[in-house]
Amino acid sequence: MVRQCVDLSASSFIRLNPSNIVKKFSCGDDDLDDFILRRASAFQKHLLSVSYAYVDDVSGRILAYCSLANDKVAITDFKDKAEFNRFRKKRGFPNEKRLKSYPAVKLCRLGVDMTAKGQRIGTTILNYIKSMFVIENKTGCRFLTVDAYLNAVPFYEKNGFRFMTQDDDDPHTRLMYFDLLDIV
Repeated sequence: MVRQCVDLSASSFIRLNPSNIVKKFSCGDDDLDDFILRRASAFQKHLLSVSYAYVDDVSGRILAYCSLANDKVAITDFKDKAEFNRFRKKRGFPNEKRLKSYPAVKLCRLGVDMTAKGQRIGTTILNYIKSMFVIENKTGCRFLTVDAYLNAVPFYEKNGFRFMTQDDDDPHTRLMYFDLLDIV
């Protein structure tokens, strides 16, 4: 594997459409690779998620991609109502805004091509997504959520994500969130 330094100033974040065919991409995770190569367009066609690619403007090569869908932070994400209420209080929701769920966007998938790893492209993508929902928040969105693979948890923590609960015992992923109000 040859890693090349990518000029990030000559790169673009583009929304893929269902007719886009990605022919080559490898981030080292078979599930993430399979999604962008074979399943992303069907998910988009059926309005289940939207995929974006981070593309080298010179070569046209996809350096990374992500997939987003609607989500919510809900009382059912917590072991009991008391834990949810502590979460709401910590996040500063006033009493009159005591809803059973709050709007979020789910980062369904995020993969960086093996040839572009180590260049902070994942962080660049997260920052772009955060700005999408702060600067041009068209529907109201308070949180970004992700079911982070266990080996990716440190990456998300470095980028400001927190664990939804401390009791999450899924053997493969951890539910994490980023509060967009932290950057407003």
